[in-house]
Amino acid sequence: MKTRLMLLLLLMLSMLGMQAQESANARQARRMFDEVFEKVFGEQGATLHYDVNVASIYKTEGTIWYKGKKSKYVSKASKAWNNGVSVYVIKGNRKEVEIYQADDPKQSRFGDDFKFEPENYTYSIANDPQGYLITLRGKKGVKAMKEIRALIDKTTRAPIQLSIKVAFIWARVQISHFKSGGISEDTFTFPRSQYKDYKMIDKRGE
Repeated sequence: MKTRLMLLLLLMLSMLGMQAQESANARQARRMFDEVFEKVFGEQGATLHYDVNVASIYKTEGTIWYKGKKSKYVSKASKAWNNGVSVYVIKGNRKEVEIYQADDPKQSRFGDDFKFEPENYTYSIANDPQGYLITLRGKKGVKAMKEIRALIDKTTRAPIQLSIKVAFIWARVQISHFKSGGISEDTFTFPRSQYKDYKMIDKRGE
Protein backbone atom coordinates (compact mmCIF):
# COMPACT_ATOMS: atom_id res chain seq x y z
CA MET A 1 0.00 0.00 0.00
CA LYS A 2 2.82 2.41 0.92
CA THR A 3 4.54 1.64 -2.40
CA ARG A 4 1.37 2.39 -4.39
CA LEU A 5 0.81 5.59 -2.42
CA MET A 6 4.39 6.72 -3.09
CA LEU A 7 4.04 5.99 -6.81
CA LEU A 8 0.77 7.94 -6.93
CA LEU A 9 2.39 10.86 -5.09
CA LEU A 10 5.36 10.86 -7.49
CA LEU A 11 2.99 10.77 -10.47
CA MET A 12 1.00 13.72 -9.11
CA LEU A 13 4.18 15.70 -8.47
CA SER A 14 5.36 14.92 -11.99
CA MET A 15 2.06 16.13 -13.47
CA LEU A 16 2.20 19.31 -11.39
CA GLY A 17 5.73 19.90 -12.62
CA MET A 18 4.61 19.51 -16.25
CA GLN A 19 1.74 21.95 -15.69
CA ALA A 20 4.12 24.47 -14.12
CA GLN A 21 6.46 24.15 -17.11
CA GLU A 22 3.57 24.62 -19.52
CA SER A 23 2.41 27.66 -17.57
CA ALA A 24 5.91 29.17 -17.63
CA ASN A 25 6.16 28.42 -21.35
CA ALA A 26 2.78 30.05 -21.97
CA ARG A 27 3.78 33.14 -19.99
CA GLN A 28 7.06 33.45 -21.91
CA ALA A 29 5.26 33.01 -25.23
CA ARG A 30 2.63 35.64 -24.41
CA ARG A 31 5.25 38.08 -23.12
CA MET A 32 7.37 37.71 -26.25
CA PHE A 33 4.34 37.90 -28.55
CA ASP A 34 3.23 41.14 -26.87
CA GLU A 35 6.75 42.54 -27.40
CA VAL A 36 6.64 41.74 -31.12
CA PHE A 37 3.06 43.02 -31.45
CA GLU A 38 4.14 46.33 -29.90
CA LYS A 39 7.05 46.59 -32.33
CA VAL A 40 4.66 46.26 -35.27
CA PHE A 41 1.53 48.08 -34.09
CA GLY A 42 2.86 50.43 -31.40
CA GLU A 43 2.59 54.22 -31.51
CA GLN A 44 6.18 54.44 -32.81
CA GLY A 45 5.04 52.94 -36.12
CA ALA A 46 6.53 50.23 -38.31
CA THR A 47 6.95 49.15 -41.92
CA LEU A 48 7.50 45.78 -43.58
CA HIS A 49 7.39 43.99 -46.92
CA TYR A 50 5.10 40.95 -47.15
CA ASP A 51 4.80 37.96 -49.47
CA VAL A 52 1.50 36.11 -49.05
CA ASN A 53 0.87 32.53 -50.17
CA VAL A 54 -2.57 31.05 -49.51
CA ALA A 55 -2.37 27.28 -50.04
CA SER A 56 -0.47 27.93 -53.31
CA ILE A 57 -3.77 29.18 -54.78
CA TYR A 58 -3.45 32.89 -54.18
CA LYS A 59 -0.20 34.88 -54.00
CA THR A 60 0.47 38.56 -53.53
CA GLU A 61 3.12 40.88 -52.16
CA GLY A 62 3.48 44.46 -51.10
CA THR A 63 4.68 46.91 -48.48
CA ILE A 64 2.73 48.23 -45.53
CA TRP A 65 3.26 51.01 -42.96
CA TYR A 66 1.53 51.40 -39.58
CA LYS A 67 1.46 54.13 -36.96
CA GLY A 68 -1.33 54.23 -34.42
CA LYS A 69 -4.61 54.37 -36.35
CA LYS A 70 -2.84 55.42 -39.54
CA SER A 71 -1.67 53.06 -42.28
CA LYS A 72 -0.53 52.79 -45.86
CA TYR A 73 -0.10 49.82 -48.16
CA VAL A 74 1.16 49.40 -51.70
CA SER A 75 0.75 46.25 -53.79
CA LYS A 76 0.25 45.37 -57.44
CA ALA A 77 -3.49 45.12 -56.91
CA SER A 78 -4.09 48.30 -54.96
CA LYS A 79 -2.78 51.22 -52.93
CA ALA A 80 -4.26 52.91 -49.89
CA TRP A 81 -3.47 55.82 -47.57
CA ASN A 82 -5.25 56.03 -44.20
CA ASN A 83 -4.53 59.28 -42.35
CA GLY A 84 -6.73 58.29 -39.42
CA VAL A 85 -9.70 60.30 -40.70
CA SER A 86 -10.09 59.34 -44.37
CA VAL A 87 -8.87 56.45 -46.51
CA TYR A 88 -7.84 56.93 -50.15
CA VAL A 89 -7.90 53.73 -52.23
CA ILE A 90 -6.67 53.08 -55.77
CA LYS A 91 -7.58 49.68 -57.22
CA GLY A 92 -5.58 48.14 -60.03
CA ASN A 93 -5.03 50.27 -63.12
CA ARG A 94 -8.27 52.20 -62.80
CA LYS A 95 -7.68 55.94 -62.77
CA GLU A 96 -10.02 56.38 -59.85
CA VAL A 97 -9.51 57.20 -56.18
CA GLU A 98 -12.20 56.01 -53.77
CA ILE A 99 -12.42 57.98 -50.52
CA TYR A 100 -13.88 56.46 -47.35
CA GLN A 101 -14.16 57.45 -43.73
CA ALA A 102 -11.43 55.68 -41.77
CA ASP A 103 -13.99 53.94 -39.54
CA ASP A 104 -16.17 52.80 -42.46
CA PRO A 105 -16.29 48.95 -42.52
CA LYS A 106 -16.75 49.05 -46.32
CA GLN A 107 -13.11 50.01 -46.82
CA SER A 108 -11.81 47.06 -44.81
CA ARG A 109 -10.39 44.22 -46.90
CA PHE A 110 -10.97 41.62 -44.19
CA GLY A 111 -13.92 42.69 -42.07
CA ASP A 112 -14.82 42.01 -38.45
CA ASP A 113 -14.28 38.25 -38.71
CA PHE A 114 -10.54 38.79 -38.97
CA LYS A 115 -10.09 41.19 -36.08
CA PHE A 116 -7.40 39.86 -33.77
CA GLU A 117 -8.13 39.65 -30.05
CA PRO A 118 -5.05 38.44 -28.07
CA GLU A 119 -7.15 37.10 -25.18
CA ASN A 120 -8.93 34.62 -27.49
CA TYR A 121 -5.82 32.45 -27.81
CA THR A 122 -3.54 30.19 -25.79
CA TYR A 123 0.20 30.66 -26.28
CA SER A 124 3.28 28.44 -26.49
CA ILE A 125 6.85 28.93 -27.66
CA ALA A 126 9.54 26.66 -29.10
CA ASN A 127 12.98 26.93 -30.62
CA ASP A 128 13.23 26.91 -34.39
CA PRO A 129 16.33 26.82 -36.63
CA GLN A 130 15.43 30.35 -37.79
CA GLY A 131 14.44 31.83 -34.43
CA TYR A 132 11.58 31.44 -31.95
CA LEU A 133 8.26 29.95 -33.02
CA ILE A 134 5.27 31.28 -31.08
CA THR A 135 2.06 29.31 -31.57
CA LEU A 136 -1.39 30.76 -30.82
CA ARG A 137 -4.33 28.37 -30.73
CA GLY A 138 -7.84 29.76 -30.75
CA LYS A 139 -9.99 29.12 -27.71
CA LYS A 140 -13.49 27.68 -28.03
CA GLY A 141 -15.67 29.94 -30.15
CA VAL A 142 -12.91 31.51 -32.25
CA LYS A 143 -14.20 31.39 -35.82
CA ALA A 144 -11.82 32.83 -38.38
CA MET A 145 -8.17 32.51 -37.37
CA LYS A 146 -8.03 29.12 -35.68
CA GLU A 147 -4.27 29.00 -35.27
CA ILE A 148 -1.44 31.49 -35.74
CA ARG A 149 2.27 30.66 -35.88
CA ALA A 150 4.67 33.58 -35.58
CA LEU A 151 8.34 33.04 -36.33
CA ILE A 152 10.52 35.80 -34.87
CA ASP A 153 14.21 36.64 -34.79
CA LYS A 154 15.90 35.63 -31.53
CA THR A 155 18.03 38.76 -31.29
CA THR A 156 15.98 41.62 -32.72
CA ARG A 157 12.52 40.11 -32.07
CA ALA A 158 11.59 41.16 -35.60
CA PRO A 159 8.83 39.08 -37.26
CA ILE A 160 10.11 36.72 -39.96
CA GLN A 161 7.08 34.68 -40.96
CA LEU A 162 3.41 34.43 -40.06
CA SER A 163 1.27 31.35 -40.75
CA ILE A 164 -2.49 31.64 -40.23
CA LYS A 165 -5.01 28.80 -40.32
CA VAL A 166 -8.48 29.81 -41.50
CA ALA A 167 -10.85 26.82 -41.44
CA PHE A 168 -8.68 24.12 -43.09
CA ILE A 169 -6.54 26.46 -45.18
CA TRP A 170 -3.14 27.84 -44.25
CA ALA A 171 -1.98 31.29 -45.35
CA ARG A 172 1.73 32.01 -45.09
CA VAL A 173 3.13 35.52 -44.88
CA GLN A 174 6.87 35.93 -45.39
CA ILE A 175 8.10 39.18 -43.84
CA SER A 176 11.19 41.18 -44.81
CA HIS A 177 12.62 44.71 -44.56
CA PHE A 178 11.02 45.15 -41.14
CA LYS A 179 11.62 48.46 -39.37
CA SER A 180 10.10 49.67 -36.12
CA GLY A 181 9.98 53.41 -35.46
CA GLY A 182 11.11 56.38 -37.52
CA ILE A 183 7.92 56.46 -39.61
CA SER A 184 7.17 59.97 -40.91
CA GLU A 185 3.63 61.35 -40.67
CA ASP A 186 3.90 62.32 -44.34
CA THR A 187 3.81 58.59 -45.19
CA PHE A 188 0.06 58.53 -44.54
CA THR A 189 -0.84 61.67 -46.46
CA PHE A 190 -2.46 60.99 -49.82
CA PRO A 191 -0.23 62.59 -52.53
CA ARG A 192 -3.08 64.27 -54.35
CA SER A 193 -0.82 66.12 -56.79
CA GLN A 194 0.44 62.79 -58.18
CA TYR A 195 -3.13 61.73 -59.01
CA LYS A 196 -4.70 65.02 -60.12
CA ASP A 197 -5.91 63.43 -63.37
CA TYR A 198 -7.69 60.64 -61.47
CA LYS A 199 -11.42 60.70 -60.84
CA MET A 200 -12.22 61.26 -57.15
CA ILE A 201 -15.12 59.13 -55.89
CA ASP A 202 -16.13 60.33 -52.44
CA LYS A 203 -17.95 57.60 -50.51
CA ARG A 204 -17.80 59.30 -47.13
CA GLY A 205 -21.19 59.62 -45.53
CA GLU A 206 -22.88 57.06 -47.79
